[in-house]
Amino acid sequence: MRLLLQVAVLLVVPITSIQGKDSWPAFRGPDGNGVAADQQAPVDWSASDNIRWRMEIPGQGWSSPVVGDGKAYLTAAIPVENVENELRLCLLIVDVEKGELLQTIDVMRQSGERPARIHAKNSHASPTPILSGNRIYVHFGYQGTACLTRDGQLLWQNRDLYFRPTHGNGGSPVLVDDRLVFTCDGDKNPRVVALDAETGKLAWETPRTVSAKKTFSFCTPTVIQVDGRKQIIAPGSDCVLALNPDDGKVIWDVRYEGYSVVPKPVFHGGLVYISTSFDRPEMLAIDPSGRGVVTDSKVVWRVDRNAPKTPSMLASQGLLYSISDDGIALCVDAVTGEIRYRKRIGGGFSASPLLAGGNLYFTSEDGVTTVIRAGPEFDQVAENEIGERTLASLAVVDGDLLLRTDQALYRIGK
Repeated sequence: MRLLLQVAVLLVVPITSIQGKDSWPAFRGPDGNGVAADQQAPVDWSASDNIRWRMEIPGQGWSSPVVGDGKAYLTAAIPVENVENELRLCLLIVDVEKGELLQTIDVMRQSGERPARIHAKNSHASPTPILSGNRIYVHFGYQGTACLTRDGQLLWQNRDLYFRPTHGNGGSPVLVDDRLVFTCDGDKNPRVVALDAETGKLAWETPRTVSAKKTFSFCTPTVIQVDGRKQIIAPGSDCVLALNPDDGKVIWDVRYEGYSVVPKPVFHGGLVYISTSFDRPEMLAIDPSGRGVVTDSKVVWRVDRNAPKTPSMLASQGLLYSISDDGIALCVDAVTGEIRYRKRIGGGFSASPLLAGGNLYFTSEDGVTTVIRAGPEFDQVAENEIGERTLASLAVVDGDLLLRTDQALYRIGK
């Protein structure tokens, strides 16, 4: 489906709500889109070459690291000694120069009273923290959400929004103005929720507008601005909602068939790009200027082959890039949906791609990062194997990369 795009009169700009000079303050970086605009990054490494340090990580978790003030922050679930089915849900603070674990802060306890079963490709600490000012926000999905100072002092905690999950927790929150927004798409009553970022109290919650057969999804929202007004773009099962951040009211929604939606929406050149995830994933390009149900009027194009179910997409200079879960790299004209290249690079993928220094970084679940030069033609620059499993997305710090594996945190650079 292709429509003529009429957005020339719109003032449509991406939004980042993160304050300060933190180099990588949230999932997918300062603008939430996986683009390290002004940073170079290494293109060649191995488990022994161009590794500045490697630090063993306690417990388990797939949250991506965030970076600010010379420290990296990530979360982990650490078993409680001699207590079956109980976990310490923790914030880890790491010195990024020395690769030393500075603090392990217990944020909350996960007991056997709340379901602990998760998917094999999930963890009990998958959502990525957010840095803003002197605060760090940590989220453990259905287990709860908390705010701490950067030195680890607990400011507030909210565990009132428990919902019965499917496959565990997943999506990260986003910060927009004074709202901390995340999805609660469990096995029933799926909804989008906002907490007051200052107090942690519920600000609003908006139920999904469709009755999906499979209600569970794990998506991180994206914040954009259209005609001077902010929108929270929150995909879930069978629909993507655009919400007013002040009160959670639905601005527009697009319907589709899909569930277990993971990829974070991308906003580029006036269009919103989403994936509908399982079972038959499609990429959709959506004009966000509509009101109400706009499935038939504002979907500009669709691509129904090799769309990602788990990794987010990435857009730059009029091109949309993606990697499918089974390792097919795709480059699409962001305006028309025309395929520029489709290339199998192999492996299984969950981590979202990175763009830095004119290169795309695709990291497989086996810890192999394929570097491809950005552009309309496929041009592989390097293939780098670390030898450890990873599902976490890369972060950038001072021209180096931070890579989390199931065993350790690496700083990659000379």
